[in-house]
Amino acid sequence: MKELTVGEILYIITPREKEAFFIVIQNMKNLLSKSLSKKKLAIFSASLVVFAAACGFIAYETTKKTVALTIEGQEKVIKTHATTVQDIFDDLDISLRSEDYVFPSVNTEVKDNTEIVYEPAKQVKVVTDNEKKTIWTAAKTVGDVLKEQNITLTEHDKVQPKPEDTVKSNLEIQVEKAFALTLNNGGKEKQVWSTSTTVADFLSQQGIKINDLDRVEPKLEETVKANDKIKVIRVEKVTDVVEEPINFAVVTKKDNSLAKGTEKVMNAGKEGLKTKKFEVVMENGKEISRKLISEKQVKEKQDKVVAVGTKVAAATQVVSRGTSSKASSKESGKEIYVSSTAYTANCSGCTGKTATGMDLRANPGAKVIAVDPSVIPLGTKVYVEGYGYAVAADTGGAIKGNKIDVFFSSKSEAYKWGRKTVKIKILN
Repeated sequence: MKELTVGEILYIITPREKEAFFIVIQNMKNLLSKSLSKKKLAIFSASLVVFAAACGFIAYETTKKTVALTIEGQEKVIKTHATTVQDIFDDLDISLRSEDYVFPSVNTEVKDNTEIVYEPAKQVKVVTDNEKKTIWTAAKTVGDVLKEQNITLTEHDKVQPKPEDTVKSNLEIQVEKAFALTLNNGGKEKQVWSTSTTVADFLSQQGIKINDLDRVEPKLEETVKANDKIKVIRVEKVTDVVEEPINFAVVTKKDNSLAKGTEKVMNAGKEGLKTKKFEVVMENGKEISRKLISEKQVKEKQDKVVAVGTKVAAATQVVSRGTSSKASSKESGKEIYVSSTAYTANCSGCTGKTATGMDLRANPGAKVIAVDPSVIPLGTKVYVEGYGYAVAADTGGAIKGNKIDVFFSSKSEAYKWGRKTVKIKILN
């Protein structure tokens, strides 16, 4: 330690200390100017001791260094003879942890006007995807803690408290890492990110409302995992009202005023009309099922009435090489009653060609019936009540026994024919 001169001491001590110093010097002069008695000598010696102690104290105090110390944001100025930063904390009885923030480092030499910043570490819990870890940190914000722990966040991750929040002792930081999955909402599919734990949680996070009839796959209580596919099937029930025609029947009446083989339409017939109300179930805008709720007749049908001539003309024998006339042989055919339906060349599964090779699509005006060949052989010419002359040129899987299927070029005509029992005459 450097020794100070009296002049230097007088320069750095306080005015009161200077006054005490000069009083001691004056007393010493008075004592030395007179003959010293034993008593005075003792006083003189005591004064010297006091003087020496005062000088030593003054010298000790004036050689201290001034240090600005900031602890947890609170600043104070201290005077110290400490050699290093560590010595200062030892003098202050502060035990440092390795996680504490100290600047400059504890081994730094202390000089006059040194500034020291100290932030004691705080105990913090970090929970990442349900894994909990307790750490000590001097970080100021939650974001700084995550950087220390090498936890990188994406825009989809969730953190509580917020990254900009201040770290406090015993703080718990919750980090939920987002994962990718596929969402199909009403048929529209997209990839999304989620930190949710259940399907219900996930849909709420996405702002998706589930209506009473909607279905969700997997179920709402199921746990969501990475790469899952969440489907929301939008279900709705609607009422559909449709109008359907009521086909009129063709009623034949014998008329003996008309020549046999001729017909006359007495009443053209009119279609009726009915309405059907259906309950239709739609899923994602597509019809899944339809159930008939009610049916109502709006307009009654009027059957078509056809008069069929029964009048037989006087027989005229035409002898030509010993044979009767061709017309006579045709009219003498067998008559049978059959159940009849109607079909077109464009029905589901139809090719448009008959069993005998006739192309009905190319010949829409053809008069053809489908028969059971064991009852009416193919190629047979017939007369069908309400239809007219035709040829048995086709077959059908459902045409067995006394059944026939009558060909029409349009569906509307086929609908009008419907299903009915008619009489046919086999002409050859």
